[in-house]
Amino acid sequence: MYAEARGWKVREVYRLEAVSGKAVKEHPEAKRMLADIKSRHITSLVFSKLARLARNTKELLEFADDFRAVNADMVSLHEAIDTGSPAGRLFFTIVAAMAQWEREEIAERVAASVPIRAKMGRPIGGAAPFGYRWVNKKLEVDPKETPVRALIYELFAKHRRKKGVARLLNERGYRTRNGSEWSDTTVDRLLRDPTAKGIYRQNYTRTSDSSKAWELKPESEWVMTPVQAIISEELWNTCNHILDEQRTGRRRLSRENVHLFSGFAHCECGAKMYVWRESPKYICPKCRNKIPMAALEAVYRDQLSQFLLSPEDLAAHLAQADEAIKEKEELVKAAEAELERIRTDDDRVYQLYTADRISADEFSRRHDPLEVRRLQLEAELPRLQADLDVIRIGITAGTAALSEASDLATHWDAFGPEEKRRLVETITDKIVIGKDEVIVNLLFLPGSTGEKATRPHGHVAFYPFGIWRISSAIPMPPEPPSPATLAEHLRCCRLKSGRTQAAVAQEMGVNIETLRHWERGQAAPSDRFWPAVVAFLGQDPAAPPATFGERLRAARRAAGVSIRTLAKTIRCDWDTVAGWERDLSKPNQSQGIKLLAVLGCSDAQILLHPRGGKEPPTGRS
Repeated sequence: MYAEARGWKVREVYRLEAVSGKAVKEHPEAKRMLADIKSRHITSLVFSKLARLARNTKELLEFADDFRAVNADMVSLHEAIDTGSPAGRLFFTIVAAMAQWEREEIAERVAASVPIRAKMGRPIGGAAPFGYRWVNKKLEVDPKETPVRALIYELFAKHRRKKGVARLLNERGYRTRNGSEWSDTTVDRLLRDPTAKGIYRQNYTRTSDSSKAWELKPESEWVMTPVQAIISEELWNTCNHILDEQRTGRRRLSRENVHLFSGFAHCECGAKMYVWRESPKYICPKCRNKIPMAALEAVYRDQLSQFLLSPEDLAAHLAQADEAIKEKEELVKAAEAELERIRTDDDRVYQLYTADRISADEFSRRHDPLEVRRLQLEAELPRLQADLDVIRIGITAGTAALSEASDLATHWDAFGPEEKRRLVETITDKIVIGKDEVIVNLLFLPGSTGEKATRPHGHVAFYPFGIWRISSAIPMPPEPPSPATLAEHLRCCRLKSGRTQAAVAQEMGVNIETLRHWERGQAAPSDRFWPAVVAFLGQDPAAPPATFGERLRAARRAAGVSIRTLAKTIRCDWDTVAGWERDLSKPNQSQGIKLLAVLGCSDAQILLHPRGGKEPPTGRS
């Protein structure tokens, strides 16, 4: 109307509704307007009031400079400002400063009211955390999202991988509140949020004016409001402790454990013990303490014989199990409700398609995501129901176990590897392995008073609240049979000395792979290493020599000389020397003297002539 009254033609309309006047110059509409001014597409800009254009004095003055550079005018209807005159520009500057001052005053008043509203428990803006909802300005748990929020913590405590948790949630058909797939950043944010443990945090972040990034306020300004918890504080602390370790350590997570006690076996020096490649033992990488896998499993199985249920402990355990059943039932109900909603949405899309209200491409675009989620939830529901059945069966089995006074050790050998590992993860806190004893820390539910507080407690469907320490002596391995071969001699001697293969190999002057081949019988030591082998064993493992050839071979190997080297030294063919050691022939007198000089053999028979059998003349060396 103003343009028509002035006889102007309206060429463009720039929309800046619901845009803060703090900074508008980088807004796409503002950039388009400046581009039209510079290209002379428009020659004047008309706006209702100065505060609607901007509330930043610097930006308003920059706008005025840009318009003045191309002889364009800025017209404010409310303030009746026209920057075409010096007085108009002066008044423009004054009003711009007042607009900025008003904006800053409003911002300060709003900022001052935020902590007050937060302390009163009222919402201060933004959506409720996942798993909660606002009801009458009060934060309450959301029955649809609460099971999923609790599942996030359980999965992370088990797998210790944010991306793995996000993948499992997506595969099982769960989605975020806006329907998008889960990501590791979303999982990390929810794991860090203390609302799940019953503490709603407000007024703890602010936005930087320059980078527009979020940053934390000082903790003294935070407002903590108690709300209904979704998970226990212990589970929240466990998950956040894992996150802190991963963030400070910056170490790649190893693959999942494949051995029964991996991750639980600790040496008395404090280091974790692992099963090394091609070794049947748990070995400490720090002090080389070791224990056979079978021996550790035997100790653990024996301790389970005392891991029984008392009537009082069973009652406490059943109460905890009831809570677990309720959580699982809520998760099942949430999944069923989500599946029913997806089916309803899919039916509506199909009805639109059959009524020719949407095209085939539009039907495919809407139907395909719903179909994927439907299949995922249909696969997830049986698994959730199976978990619920396992807990129920576990309670029944626990009651039967109490009435029959049976223990876990009785059924240990009937468990498979996965069942044993799951049991170890459930009831084991730590296993400390010393030189002579093993300390097993088992988790249990302590009673309230007296003897009940010190009795162990255990069950497959189990919830830990304490630790029970058990000390047992390490069973001595059976005495090995007397070694018969060289490989058995080497291995038995090394094990009795308590030395590693690396140390023995270094002493003999060979690499560790060579020694391993000797101990496995895959190869025999060459003649030049035979003196080192005899020195390590303290004796010659070969049978005492009986014939001339055997005595010659023993003397040559004791000197560490090969057949070819010996033959070359005495200037003889090596086939001839080999024939001597096979007792096919014997050296003559001159050859015997040379053998005596090279090998240092004092056996007079080595000098016998094969035909004459005469001893060497006295005085000859």
